[in-house]
Amino acid sequence: MPYLHLAPGPQEHPTPRDARSTHSSGQSFEQLRRECLQKGVLFEDPDFPATNSSLFYSERPPIPFVWKRPGEIVENPEFILGGATRTDICQGELGDCWLLAAIASLTLNEKALARVVPQDQSFGPGYAGIFHFQFWQHSEWLDVVVDDRLPTFRDRLIFLHSADHNEFWSALLEKAYAKLNGSYEALKGGSAIEAMEDFTGGVAETFATKEAPENFYEILEKALQRGSLVGCSIDIQNSAESEARTPFGLIKGHAYTVTGIDQVLFRGRKTELVRVRNPWGQVEWNGAWSDSSSEWRAVGPAEQQRLSHAALDDGEFWMALSDFKAHFDKVEICNLTPDALEEDALHKWEVTVHQGSWVRGSTAGGCRNFLDTFWTNPQFRLSLTEGDDGQEACTLLVALMQKDRRKLKRFGANVLTIGYAIYQCPGKEDHLDKDFFRYHASQARSKTFINLREVSDRFKLPPGEYILIPSTFEPHQEADFCLRIFSDKKTISRDLDGHVDIDLPEPPKPTPRDQETEEEQQFRALFERVAGEDMEVTPEELEHVLNAVLSKKKGVRFEKLSLISCKNIVSLMDTSGNGKLDFDEFKVFWEKLKAWTNLFLRFDADKSGTMSSYELRTALRATGFQLSGRLLQLVVLRYADQDLQLGFDDFLNCLVRLENASRVFQALSTKNKEFIHLNINEFINLTMNI
Repeated sequence: MPYLHLAPGPQEHPTPRDARSTHSSGQSFEQLRRECLQKGVLFEDPDFPATNSSLFYSERPPIPFVWKRPGEIVENPEFILGGATRTDICQGELGDCWLLAAIASLTLNEKALARVVPQDQSFGPGYAGIFHFQFWQHSEWLDVVVDDRLPTFRDRLIFLHSADHNEFWSALLEKAYAKLNGSYEALKGGSAIEAMEDFTGGVAETFATKEAPENFYEILEKALQRGSLVGCSIDIQNSAESEARTPFGLIKGHAYTVTGIDQVLFRGRKTELVRVRNPWGQVEWNGAWSDSSSEWRAVGPAEQQRLSHAALDDGEFWMALSDFKAHFDKVEICNLTPDALEEDALHKWEVTVHQGSWVRGSTAGGCRNFLDTFWTNPQFRLSLTEGDDGQEACTLLVALMQKDRRKLKRFGANVLTIGYAIYQCPGKEDHLDKDFFRYHASQARSKTFINLREVSDRFKLPPGEYILIPSTFEPHQEADFCLRIFSDKKTISRDLDGHVDIDLPEPPKPTPRDQETEEEQQFRALFERVAGEDMEVTPEELEHVLNAVLSKKKGVRFEKLSLISCKNIVSLMDTSGNGKLDFDEFKVFWEKLKAWTNLFLRFDADKSGTMSSYELRTALRATGFQLSGRLLQLVVLRYADQDLQLGFDDFLNCLVRLENASRVFQALSTKNKEFIHLNINEFINLTMNI
């Protein structure tokens, strides 16, 4: 399905408040629960039914799952038993260790946990078989309700479960997250940072441990102190290495949670330690400082108690920071604010959000390697007005997220390779064209184009005007995206494709008959042959003459103009309102037709007789139409063929329709100023959809 640009301008970054209800009934969690209690029934969620479709989309369940409520599994179910802790997270048969690592990290931040797992629910008084959880999605908080029917086999939970079989908050949280993404199967494979962001609305930073800064211990310490969610993993070189165990007991391609950091006095020297948890709830590091290692014998009981050291196979273990950096490859930190972890002072960030899309044929231009289409990507203008306090440069953090790729996995969608570039603005207010990028290099860009849900980087730039261009690596790839811009000082940003500007030339005044040139007299003779005795051209007569003339035109692909198209042309040019064209009206149209034909030939770069949809923006601008990204997407969807090409008949139909809509709008807004409540963008958008 196509992805359409929906938001015309920047949005305020939301602060957590009442989340938006997402249930198809339009009712909130409280309303649904109250309704069930009044009827004396347990909630059954029609949006995420207890069927195989909620489990898998590409396969059948390998065993006969039975959906059961907690009260049917154990005698005394509890939502949370003794507090929600990281030991409540035990992985089941689903390959979602990345999600479990994020949940384990979430339990370390009580405030963030209470936001995701509201405390207004239990299996006690008021129980109605319904629970709810809140997730951050693309700059808004959503409230997701689920019933408490869970997939089981032989009265045991199949997927995520707590170490205590009477506790069910973690299993229900996993179900709500599966519903958010379409199915349990959609949760297979991922990065912990993805769920961490969905639990907090935070922004991610990634560190390669082999290239970690010297103060990496302080960075991790500060992250955990600030309530940031921290995960780590070991890279794999190929799929065969996935979940392979190293000689030291670590699992490759597996998501772990960093749950603590501390120092211990060992043999007269301070040793830096990191505490890590495997979401499996078992299988641990067996090297130095592991649960039963000899190093702990040199540490007193009080110190061991302070560090919560226990020789249990519970999936959690300590290891020296040096070993941690040597054996793990990547650390992902989800900051609840984008304050640099290297800095001591906390400060408030200014945040703006843009929602956009890459649409094949109009705004999916690919990276700078593809110069012919790169310029067609969405463009955002940034005004950095002043440097940071006491600094000349402006700090900027840009986070680009592609939306809903996990939810779309069932339709064959994959995570795209994305990134962005930042250019110094030449002072123009309009969308920059190909020639600008041919001769100008970027001032900053994402470190790499990578197939992750989000790419984020920090920059320091001098105050000034900049253009930020988010893109996929390859052109013609479609996705919606969310662009977040964090800055130390107020940054003014706007979408250069979010407005419509129309500047159509006034039609020329007719030449008096006695002053006509020889060419004009010949044209009048042509008109008389076409028009007949009534000296007016009907849509049927126009259809005949245009198809006869344009089918013989060299250098353009022309199929056929329909009668409806010719009626639209007559409607555009008919000033008298009789549904026909007199000589002067026909002459004005003929001049337009010649100009549009020349324009089409000019933008037919390969002389194929067609125009690329990516060139349409510039061609339309040359005729007086500066379209928004949304309108351009609609035009391409309507008029371009599957190869993203427009023949001359498509181009002509497009221009006639746009000009008709703009002239109708101008007439209505002039005569009925209090009646018209749409702007030109909305009005043309409406007419293009009719």
